[in-house]
Amino acid sequence: MSFQERRINTSHSMTVNASTLPLDQLMDIKKLIQPILRFKWRILTFALLVTAITIFVVLSMTPIYSAKSTLLIEAAQAQAIKIDEVYGINSGQDEYYGTQFEILKSRSIAQRVFNELNLENNPVFNQTPTWLSELKSKLNFIPKELISVDSKVAKNIATHQMIDIFIESINIIPVAKTQLVNISYESSDAQLAAEVANAIGDTYIVSQLESKLGMTQKANTWLSGRLEDLRLKLDQSEYRLEQFKVENGLIDVEGVTALDAKELERLSDEITVARSRKAQADSFMAVVKRYGATDISRLESLPEVTSHLSIQNVKREVVLVERKVSELQQVYGPKHPKMIAAQAELSTVQQNLHKQISRLVQGIEDEAQTAAQTLQALETQFGQAKGAFQNLSTKDTDYQRLLREVDTNRQLFDSFLSRQKETEVTGDFDSPVARFTDRAVVPLVPEKPKKKAIIILAFIASLGFAMVMVLILDALNDTIKTSDDVEKLLAQRALGYIPKAKKGTSYDDINFAFYDPNLPLHAEAVRTIRTSMSLMAMGSDLHTIEVTSSNPNEGKTTTSMNLAFAYATMEKVLIIDADLRKSSLGLRFGLPTYQPGLANVLSGTESIEHCIVKEVKHNVDVMPAGAVPLNPQELLASSQFAELLTELKTQYSKIIIDTPPVHAVSDALIITSLCDATVLVVKAAHTRSEAIKLTLAKLNQARSKVFGVVLNQFNTKDAARYQGDYGYYQAYGAEYASKTPAESSKENTKA
Repeated sequence: MSFQERRINTSHSMTVNASTLPLDQLMDIKKLIQPILRFKWRILTFALLVTAITIFVVLSMTPIYSAKSTLLIEAAQAQAIKIDEVYGINSGQDEYYGTQFEILKSRSIAQRVFNELNLENNPVFNQTPTWLSELKSKLNFIPKELISVDSKVAKNIATHQMIDIFIESINIIPVAKTQLVNISYESSDAQLAAEVANAIGDTYIVSQLESKLGMTQKANTWLSGRLEDLRLKLDQSEYRLEQFKVENGLIDVEGVTALDAKELERLSDEITVARSRKAQADSFMAVVKRYGATDISRLESLPEVTSHLSIQNVKREVVLVERKVSELQQVYGPKHPKMIAAQAELSTVQQNLHKQISRLVQGIEDEAQTAAQTLQALETQFGQAKGAFQNLSTKDTDYQRLLREVDTNRQLFDSFLSRQKETEVTGDFDSPVARFTDRAVVPLVPEKPKKKAIIILAFIASLGFAMVMVLILDALNDTIKTSDDVEKLLAQRALGYIPKAKKGTSYDDINFAFYDPNLPLHAEAVRTIRTSMSLMAMGSDLHTIEVTSSNPNEGKTTTSMNLAFAYATMEKVLIIDADLRKSSLGLRFGLPTYQPGLANVLSGTESIEHCIVKEVKHNVDVMPAGAVPLNPQELLASSQFAELLTELKTQYSKIIIDTPPVHAVSDALIITSLCDATVLVVKAAHTRSEAIKLTLAKLNQARSKVFGVVLNQFNTKDAARYQGDYGYYQAYGAEYASKTPAESSKENTKA
């Protein structure tokens, strides 16, 4: 299996393993707090700095005192006489208390207190303006021409601004579900805070009393004017009523009207009776005319005749006489004197009956005529009475209208007179709409600033802000920081790392860290890189190693030197400086700038032996860059360079080639195809992952055999804190520090 296939399989297996990891491992809480722990001292320093500034600001702040008074808003004002209608106040409404609270907050109350306490000349309101107040004044859009021309306007504006500042310090807070309201005022002067809190309540009470008194006086004036008008209207209406009575001769219109109504009723009843009698007489006369006045026998059967008393009496006599004749006929004969006398008596009684019937018929006829005359007379009299009554009704209507006008004017006059007397009586009665339950006292302890709370909150807030910013910046930081990042983000093998040196370590010590007894961790880290590369090259040749980076100043030259030193403990090594544009390898070994090197060999001006510096370190030779050519890329791309490497492989077991950064120039891409392995140096927590991915893509396009990535300037302390593996080398630091390079070389050779 080729190296490329092994690398692809390794990357694939790493990807599969990463994808199959549980979610709780991917969201490891340790990794979340790593940035916070990494920058804990900076976070703490920032928090302490902000807290110190806060302490300085808080100590320089002017203490503010707050005094509070409590008012009880009366639900129903005590009144000598109830005149709520005059004031227009309904204390039973829900809006009443809300209205009173808004009146307390009003600008008129505040301005009145401001003027009464002469706060315009108070030192609290005449202090030196702060930078914030000056900034506000600059942002004020009042025309300067207006202020400069009219000094009175400028003074009014200044007073207006003072009142605005005064109002901002007033707090009106109603107590829920009660009639109480708290009035508080904040000021740097404790005595002034108490005075203002009490003055606002007093001013509110006085203003409400004055408002009531003003309404009472206004109502009294208005009622007095209206009373005079109503008095004139009442006099005029009474005069018109009297004149009407005199002109129409009326004394008691109601009594006369009642008599006329009774008279009409009586005449109406009599007319009804007369019409009934006339109807009866006319009915009887109609029957008499139909039967005939001489047909007594038929007339005798009429109910009107038989029901008459005189006819009944005569008939009774006829019946008695007829009974007597009947009795005598049974005893005597027709010519008997008694019979003759009885017959004569019967004849006389019958004649009398006929006469009575004739008289009755004549009387009924006369009665019918009389009834007709009586009915006519009554109807005439009724018509006359009706006309008189109608005339009297019209007068009564006019009379009632005048009377109603008099009554209405009298009622209005009496009502206004009563209300006017009521307002006069209650005008001097002062019933306050509110009263103090607690008056403000001079506060002894300032309300704000709450120094302890502000300082604690400043520390907590700054600490939290710093943590959040660290987490945000760390989330936005896509640089390669650990070996895990190399494997997960770049899908490359992490060959190892080179620790970050302590502060104060010289540049020469870092270049030759492999031999520095004070830097044992660096030496062991380089050995680890060497071991990783040897394992990667098992079964294949590893003679030429290219060391490059994405950007300048990532430590590729230092890595090349120390890697050569590590291989030199076991075999002969040559370091070639292939950075023909900006060479530095020769200077680090202390070689003169005129020392011939790679450029001289490729250009044919010098031989190989003259361009190689022997034994700069044990088993380490150096070929510097030499004279800077005009065409470095053409020289590296020439066949002479490939031939040079072939020849050098016969002399050295390992050839380390230090090449320029990939993003700077393409020289490294030309050389990579001639090398057995390519090592990419990445400056930890510095180079962005996208830049490194682009470098790897270029190297892959150039058919490079990328063995892996070396993290340079790696912070082992932070890594050891989070991942203990990085701290293992510390245990061997003392051993390697006590051994010389020759001893270490012998041990490695034996191994």
